[in-house]
Amino acid sequence: MPRHDSDSEAPDALGDSERPDALSYSEAPDALVDRVRALAAAASVPRILIGITGSPGSGKTTLATELVHRLVVSGTEAAHLPMDGFHLANSTLDRLGIRDRKGAIDTFDGWGFLALLDRVRAETGHTVYAPSFDRAVDEPVAGEIAIEPTVRVVVVEGNYLLADAEPWHRLRRRLDEVWFCATAEDERMRRLIDRHIRQGRSPAAARAWATDVDGANALLIEPTRERADLVVSYALPVGEAGSEAAAGS
Repeated sequence: MPRHDSDSEAPDALGDSERPDALSYSEAPDALVDRVRALAAAASVPRILIGITGSPGSGKTTLATELVHRLVVSGTEAAHLPMDGFHLANSTLDRLGIRDRKGAIDTFDGWGFLALLDRVRAETGHTVYAPSFDRAVDEPVAGEIAIEPTVRVVVVEGNYLLADAEPWHRLRRRLDEVWFCATAEDERMRRLIDRHIRQGRSPAAARAWATDVDGANALLIEPTRERADLVVSYALPVGEAGSEAAAGS
């Protein structure tokens, strides 16, 4: 459950006894569904929020969508809410002079994302609309994601759910649990290079972006796994790496 009682508090430093649990998704996928269903059953509120975070290329998107699918099949209404819809517009990034590192923590509207999570938590009597991100045009799309009143579990996905920068540290208390999606660095790099090539970059430019931009973001994200409730080791099944690279995670 959320660890902080105040938005002004920084993330807790964990002792050895508070290290996150660990689970291999490939060995026990149903265990994650059971964990979420148990949290929902024990909650005193009509909707819970589960965060999935991790470095670029870790498999967050595929893990989040698979979890939502399994929850729905099991009879629990669920929705996927990625933070990608809170990318700043390219025109804004150009004005700020930071488009060359799009995806860094300051290229998102963190305050807007925070406000949406408050709405998703509180407004359960009507549909809450959220922005998505269209990789074909490399821009957010307003109101494409619908969180219906019947949704019991919202799976929130994004790179910076456990970051300690302002305002990102305020996210943790709004999430019932946060899981860290862990994948070996060489596999993440392979996925990222493939993704960037699919998006139109040359192999050399794809490798440079994966190393210099995604790599810099990973240096910020990887240490945050210690603040997670659960570390999920996630390897994509053979044949799904391409779809993961295209989805972006």
